[in-house]
Amino acid sequence: QVLLVESGGGLVQAGGSLRLSCAASGRTFSTYSMGWFRQAPGKEREFVAVVTRSGSNTYYTDSVKGRFTIFRDNPNTVALQMNSLEPEDTAVYYCAASASATYLLPTHTNKYDYWGQGTQVTVSS
Repeated sequence: QVLLVESGGGLVQAGGSLRLSCAASGRTFSTYSMGWFRQAPGKEREFVAVVTRSGSNTYYTDSVKGRFTIFRDNPNTVALQMNSLEPEDTAVYYCAASASATYLLPTHTNKYDYWGQGTQVTVSS
């Protein structure tokens, strides 16, 4: 069992920055690929970014490339640095852990085993 707790959300003006953190407890954190997803009102949950177990490889959805950076901050935390935020980035952001041995950089929700409760990010124009 892995417990994930997100923090760092808030209200920011367009062009600003936020750093989200996801703290993990439970089973060995380093055995999981870690992803960030987001869900805006009335929309499906969508993939944002993922980092491999080692932290050496990452993958992003096109709309955040060059603006967001995912990284393993310490042995039990994964972070999402978000720069040049846009109103379209407004959503609840979730971190998730994947134990898949086949998909090292999974982008679909059904490849993830554990989810956090989410943190709200609001970007004003």
